[in-house]
Amino acid sequence: MILWIAFIAFLIGALVLDLGVFNKDPHVISTKEAGTWTAIWVGCAALFSGVVYLAFEHGWVDNPTHLTPGTAVVKYITGYLIELSLSVDNIFIIALIFSSFAIPRQYQHEVLFYGVLGAVVFRAVMILFGVALINKFSWIIYVFGVFLIFTAIRMLFHKEEQFDPRKSRTFRVVRRFYPVTREFQEDKFFIRKRGLRLATPLFVALVIIEVSDIFFAVDSIPAILAITADPFIVFSSNILAVMGLRSMFFLIDSMLSKFKYINYSLVAILGFVGVKMLLSHTVDIPEWLSLGVIVVALGAGIGASLRAARTA
Repeated sequence: MILWIAFIAFLIGALVLDLGVFNKDPHVISTKEAGTWTAIWVGCAALFSGVVYLAFEHGWVDNPTHLTPGTAVVKYITGYLIELSLSVDNIFIIALIFSSFAIPRQYQHEVLFYGVLGAVVFRAVMILFGVALINKFSWIIYVFGVFLIFTAIRMLFHKEEQFDPRKSRTFRVVRRFYPVTREFQEDKFFIRKRGLRLATPLFVALVIIEVSDIFFAVDSIPAILAITADPFIVFSSNILAVMGLRSMFFLIDSMLSKFKYINYSLVAILGFVGVKMLLSHTVDIPEWLSLGVIVVALGAGIGASLRAARTA
């Protein structure tokens, strides 16, 4: 319990420092700044693997699945890479939302800050619910497996360009509750005009990003649950990947068009994890193999995309 409290306190402290100190004034996030923060968050995630090892070696957390320290670390790294890789698809949607509502670059970080804050809360609830389901109904893992395979097939044929944030159901729902203006007033989410409280494009973009993340979490959390049902590993690996999503967005936003084959990596990862879930009660797939498949799939997608970009 102490480690849980310490981890959550770390997350709260990081968020307070982020918006209250380092990004107190809205500004355009440069590629150098985004690269620095991406390296910091990846470094934190890497260092946390040591915390995971010590936690399972000394019993700092409950160990309901009876993991050894080494196995816990491999599962943590695998879960982190799954979430990190699936976040790339999320970045495409975020870029599309910002472009559709013409969100100025100096305000995009603040929108993503609150988006990540909401994502942490929603994912915590979904993780607890998913772990409880697997522990109570062992057959639910087959449902997750079929769902991930279906998602992989859908992703293979789905084009992100088909998504229009202004025609989305979420946008229509927001307009039912608040009049929406196209005007910006610095970084305000709401403004008053002629006695009316109007939602700015910043608020609309934030709501659509939050809803989109819930749908992405429906894919990513079952994928991590295929690796382990240990709540601490699932939560920490998922949330640390989400925390680094903002800086990663600003780092690769301008290069999204170059990653034309990364979708095939995500299809391969989701398909593999789905099959692993379906075979979980009959075939014991070693964790090093799962980690290897994820690393190779990501490397192949990135490598193919960069080669295509150089020859274009």
